[in-house]
Amino acid sequence: MPVFDFNHTPETEDTKGAECTYSIFYSDAPQAAPEQPILVLDTKGQQWEHHTCGLFTNPVRGTAFEFKDGGETVSGNILKIDARFVSLIRWLGENHINVRLSGENREEGYSVYRIRETAFGGGTKLSAEDGFLQFMIERLFASSAPSETEEEEETEEGDDMKLTSLQSITDFMTCAGKTLPDHIRLWARRNLAVAKSHEVSPEERRHAQRALSIMMNVRWKHDYFEAIDPVEARRILDEELYGMERVKQRIIETIIQINRTHTLPAYGLLLVGPAGTGKSQIAYAVARILKLPWTTLDM
Repeated sequence: MPVFDFNHTPETEDTKGAECTYSIFYSDAPQAAPEQPILVLDTKGQQWEHHTCGLFTNPVRGTAFEFKDGGETVSGNILKIDARFVSLIRWLGENHINVRLSGENREEGYSVYRIRETAFGGGTKLSAEDGFLQFMIERLFASSAPSETEEEEETEEGDDMKLTSLQSITDFMTCAGKTLPDHIRLWARRNLAVAKSHEVSPEERRHAQRALSIMMNVRWKHDYFEAIDPVEARRILDEELYGMERVKQRIIETIIQINRTHTLPAYGLLLVGPAGTGKSQIAYAVARILKLPWTTLDM
């Protein structure tokens, strides 16, 4: 397992054979607590403050988190880390983001359950500062533990936080890209390459960036639709619609496809006909079956 080499330190006699100080554990906990931390730091038996401000650094030099205490530099290795947060901790270290850790001194070490970005000196602040960091942490907690922790290839190229800038979208893909379904992540990487390209028109770049902003702010799930009971779906259709057997049959076929793939099928449903034939009522019935909100727009 590689260590985090945040400073790209060249290999020397002192760094050869350096071993990773931490182990990875797998958790699906929706939030952190001292008993279910994001990571645990080695305090070497010392008692750390409840709030500790500093930087994640390079474990090759024997450190993983550094902060000032009474004018002296104190450091502690990462002992273990939630697999969902490995990329995020690496990102914080590589970009020298000053953070405030909230934790509790426990027998195994300093148990970190909250990470906030702080303004300190002339440190770099990326994207949307702490709001962006909390947005990514929230998404990571909502995700399941990864089945494997191998690094992905590089990209091509708690508020109501929105991903709008290319920098914030790129950072999100780096730190929390695994929270997206595979096909959405592939689509996002391709569009991110277009948005950064100088070989396409400015309009194409703007279109790609706007599409990315919309799609990245959707809270995607890998199994987006739970299985739908066809019997209950038929009951709703009969309750909402009189006749229309061919329409009902097509909807039931689509439901079977949803149950098979847990996603909406690519072909969808197109309703065509003059006013008063029941198009809106069909859409309402489908929304009831899928347990989704229903809205009409008069163009």
